[in-house]
Amino acid sequence: MKNLWHRSGIRLAALGAAAAMAITGCASADGQTDDGGASVTTGLVNIAGEAGDPVRGGTVTFGSYSFPNVLDPTKTQAAGSTGGTEMAAIYDTLLRTDPESGEFEPQLAQSLAHNADYTEFTLTLRDGATFSDGSPVDAEAVKWSIDRFVAARADVSQVWSNSVTTIGTPDAKTVTFTLNTPWDRFPVLLAMGPGMVVSKNSDADGRFTPIGAGPFTVTRFAPNEEIVLSAREDYWNGRPNLDKVRFVPTNGARGQFESLQSGQLDMAYILRDEAAIRDTLNAGYSGYLDVQGLGALGMMNTREGRPGADLRVRQAIAYGVDPQAINQRANEGLGIASSTILPDSSRWTSGAEGIEFDPDRARKFLDEAKADGYDGKLTYLATTEKSAEAAALATQASLNSIGFDVRVEYVNSVTDLVRKLYVEHDFDMTRAAFAFMDESPYLRLHGGLGSDSRNNAAGYSDPQMDALLVEVKTATSDDAKKETIAKVQARANETIPYAVWGPSKVFAAWDGEIHGMKRTADNILLLDQAWIGK
Repeated sequence: MKNLWHRSGIRLAALGAAAAMAITGCASADGQTDDGGASVTTGLVNIAGEAGDPVRGGTVTFGSYSFPNVLDPTKTQAAGSTGGTEMAAIYDTLLRTDPESGEFEPQLAQSLAHNADYTEFTLTLRDGATFSDGSPVDAEAVKWSIDRFVAARADVSQVWSNSVTTIGTPDAKTVTFTLNTPWDRFPVLLAMGPGMVVSKNSDADGRFTPIGAGPFTVTRFAPNEEIVLSAREDYWNGRPNLDKVRFVPTNGARGQFESLQSGQLDMAYILRDEAAIRDTLNAGYSGYLDVQGLGALGMMNTREGRPGADLRVRQAIAYGVDPQAINQRANEGLGIASSTILPDSSRWTSGAEGIEFDPDRARKFLDEAKADGYDGKLTYLATTEKSAEAAALATQASLNSIGFDVRVEYVNSVTDLVRKLYVEHDFDMTRAAFAFMDESPYLRLHGGLGSDSRNNAAGYSDPQMDALLVEVKTATSDDAKKETIAKVQARANETIPYAVWGPSKVFAAWDGEIHGMKRTADNILLLDQAWIGK
């Protein structure tokens, strides 16, 4: 077996305050630059060089982007924006990702090794690690927790079921995972929901109780009000420095920034609001800035009976909407306008180009569809949130100018929009995102493009694309992955699964007096070593 912690060559540069202020821009549809023409760099921002020795004590208040209503990894998606940071503080994660090296690192587990072709992984557990109820974190407990996660059909469980054939427990400290195909990035799943191990006693009385092996325990959980966590004295890596962590709901990115400034929040997860991210960076807050591909998409329903079932209609939409127009209207021109799947900041980018804005070509495709009986009508679903409404109106204006008849229909909430997309499949078009993860490119590509994916709300199905996704998954060198993702881009240009309008920025921000933060997969933050200084 080989040790998994191989060097990948990736280095994400730290972004200084001056560079942070330069994130604004103008770009062609297939460009990757912002207003000033400067390439956006991801990484740690405004981090003090010498913070001194960690000190114990204090409480940190974190403004959740989407406040979790349930602290169960089988019911709440383990992502930075949807409760991942909250749950990682309670359960820990078996592994974590290092954003600077691109490696997978031990967290709750002691180590992970793999065989030569990446079809078998062996996880070694730590001596003395326990859940907060005192029970041991042993192989049987890890297997039980993962089996529970997969049985619940939780987020990424489909990829797990499609990849892992057996989980072995040869002894109390060892868990083995056998895969049906090579997958060098499989360990990312152990840094996400499957790697958040819950105690068997969590389900003991028929009602879920959040019992984990993480650095904190739940002191108070009041849905829609607050989650209060207290430090564990018996955490495997020693008592955390913070006494308490408090998570509270927030009212949008602008409200998060204002609450940081007023001192109501010490930390916040600011997503997709380019102006709020700019202002938070310019105010000098520390944090981690990420740029996620597939962050702004024109999602089209490709199912039979919908306009998007006709490839020519999808082509007309893709060529007929300028990503820069969406950027100007929805992001005040502060975002990145691009029709490529990956931003330049991604380690997997190869220079493959997307669709160029071409209204004349768009009209040609639309005229062909109309000649075969299409009436040009299209309904665009949107929420009443400011940037979503602006994107809807920009899309409507662009498409109407080439001959569509677009009607914008508003829903009351993101929850209503998600239901229409993923449950009822009742939509023609909307703005959506798949939040590409550099830690494992296959995950979100399969989520949005895989014919069998439960997250493929558009109903897109293409056998050639399915085969390319398998290539992305099984490629075991960086160059091979990049080449295959470039093929995915080319096939997407031909079949138009969605219109790509650009990546999105995410800024996990914290007060400059907070130190020791760790960022892991999908922008989840780990608080086990965090501390408050000066």
